[in-house]
Amino acid sequence: MPNSKSAKKRLRQNIARRAENLSTKRAVRSQVRKVRQAVEAGDVELAETEFRLAAKRLDKAGTHNIIHKNAAARIKSRLSARIKAAKLPAG
Repeated sequence: MPNSKSAKKRLRQNIARRAENLSTKRAVRSQVRKVRQAVEAGDVELAETEFRLAAKRLDKAGTHNIIHKNAAARIKSRLSARIKAAKLPAG
């Protein structure tokens, strides 16, 4: 446990930030999952709508160092590729 006043404040801040970061990560993962489910269901329009929200959340999380910028870009790229593949006629 922290002893000094500043260490106690630092602990409070860390706890609050950790909770916010975990919440943001969870929201990003949920949004990415929605995109994947829409693609698997064959609903390209819904997938594109959900992708726009996912991209926004991924960019924001990457900007705030909640996830790495390159990880956000990689996830966006892979989702985009799935949507593009789903648009193509089967065959």
